[in-house]
Amino acid sequence: MKIKNICCIGAGYVGGPTMAVIAMKCPHIKVTVVDLNADRIDSWNDENLENLPIYEPGLAEVIEQSRGRNLFFSTDVKSAIIESEMIFIAVNTPTKTYGEGKGMASDLKFVELCARQIAEVSTTDKIIVEKSTLPVRTAETIQTILTSNGNNVNFEVLSNPEFLAEGTAIHDLLNADRVLIGGNQSSRGQNAIQSLVDIYLNWLSPKHILTTNVWSSELSKLTANAFLAQRISSINAMSALCEATGADVDEVANAIGTDSRIGPKFLKASIGFGGSCFQKDILNLVYLCRHFNLPEVADYWEQVIILNDYQKHRFAKKIINKLFNTVSDKKIAMLGWAFKKDTNDSRESAAIYVSEYLIEDGAEVHVFDPKVSEKMIKMDMSYLWGQKGLNEAQISNKLSQIKVYNDPYKAVENSHAIAIITEWDEFRDYDWTTIYKKMYKPAFIFDGRGFLDKDKFNKIGFDFYSIGK
Repeated sequence: MKIKNICCIGAGYVGGPTMAVIAMKCPHIKVTVVDLNADRIDSWNDENLENLPIYEPGLAEVIEQSRGRNLFFSTDVKSAIIESEMIFIAVNTPTKTYGEGKGMASDLKFVELCARQIAEVSTTDKIIVEKSTLPVRTAETIQTILTSNGNNVNFEVLSNPEFLAEGTAIHDLLNADRVLIGGNQSSRGQNAIQSLVDIYLNWLSPKHILTTNVWSSELSKLTANAFLAQRISSINAMSALCEATGADVDEVANAIGTDSRIGPKFLKASIGFGGSCFQKDILNLVYLCRHFNLPEVADYWEQVIILNDYQKHRFAKKIINKLFNTVSDKKIAMLGWAFKKDTNDSRESAAIYVSEYLIEDGAEVHVFDPKVSEKMIKMDMSYLWGQKGLNEAQISNKLSQIKVYNDPYKAVENSHAIAIITEWDEFRDYDWTTIYKKMYKPAFIFDGRGFLDKDKFNKIGFDFYSIGK
C-alpha cells in the first residue's frame, strides 16, 4: 500500500516528535497528529515555538520546517482516521491503578478506545501501527476489535515500538540504531510491514530496520527497557556499598565499563531512574511473568524496581541524617524536577519521591527547574498523595510545604541544604560562592547525579555529599 496520509492518535512525548520527523523526511506524505486535549493541540499550533507542550532539543526546528506544509495538529480525530491509510496509536498506557493487575499491568483503555473509534469510522483498508508501549499480544486484541466492525474493511496491525531517550529524541529518530517492525507473517501482513519500512527508508538505511513477528516486537520493547533499568539499579546498588567501604562508584563503573563484555553505557550511579517507560515497562513485565506462572522470573525483575525505590529513599534519608536527624521547618532547595536533563517530562521523577519523604519529616521544599512548570510540579505531588488516599484538604496542606521559583538563586537563598536532582548543565555554572554565602551554615549540598566537582565545592566551604562516594 502506498502511503499518502498518516494519522497519529496521541500528541504526547512519542506521537509529537515522531510524526514531526516523519513529516520532515517524507514531504510527500500528509501527517496529521490528533488528540482530544484541545489545550495540547493549541500548544502544538502556537506560533511561538517556545510554547510547544514538549521541550526536546531540536524539536522546535523540526516542527518549524513541516508544520502547515504537510504536518498538522488537530482535534478532529474522525476526519484524520477516515483520510489516512496508516494510523499510529501513540496514546498513554499508564500502569493500572484499579482492579485486576493494579499497580503492575498496563491500563489499555485508551488503546481500546482508539481501536473502537478506528473500527467505527473507517471505510477503507488501514494499517494500524502500535507506537505506545504495550503488553505482549495486545495486537491480537486490537485486531479482534477492528475485524469485528462489520464494515468489510481490512486492517493489518503492526508493532513499531519507540526506543527514544527523552532529551535526545530528535537525534535518536534521525539517527536510529534500529527500527523494529513486527507484523503478521501472512502476505498481507508482509505488505503492511513493507509499507512502514518504505517510510523509514526515506532517511534510514535498510540495515537499521529489523522486522519480526508482532509478538517478538512487542516483547522486545519491554525487554530493552528492563535490561537498561537493570544496569542502572545494578550500579546504584554498588553505590551504596561504595559509600560504606570508601570506594568511588565512578572509578568502579569506569573499571568494569572497560570490559568489552560489559561496556560503559548506563553505568552512571544516580538518585535512580524515572520517566514514563522504565518502571511502567518492568512492572508490566513482572505482571506478565506472574500471569504465565513464572514467579521466579517475576521476582527477579521486580527487584530492579525495589532497588530503584531504595536508592531514592536512601538519598532522602541521607539528607535527613546529615541535617542532624531532622529537617522539620528547614528549607531544602531542590535543583531540578525533570527526571533527566533536556526534557520537561517529570513522570516518575526522583524529585517527587524525595520531596514526599522530606515533607513527611516536616521540611519546606523549595524547587527550581528550568523547564518544568509550577503547575506540573504540584500536579505530580497531588497525584502521588491522591493515590495514597489523601483527601483534598490534606493534599492542599502538604502542598503548602512546596514553593516553586523561576530564579534558582531565590530558591536556594536561606536554605539549609541543596539537593541536586536533575543534571542540568547550567547548574555547574552558577555562582556557588555567592550561593554559599546566602545559605545557613553548615551549608550542605547533596549531589544526586554525581556530576559536580566535589573538590571545588569543598574548597568554597560546602559540606558536600555525592552518590557513591
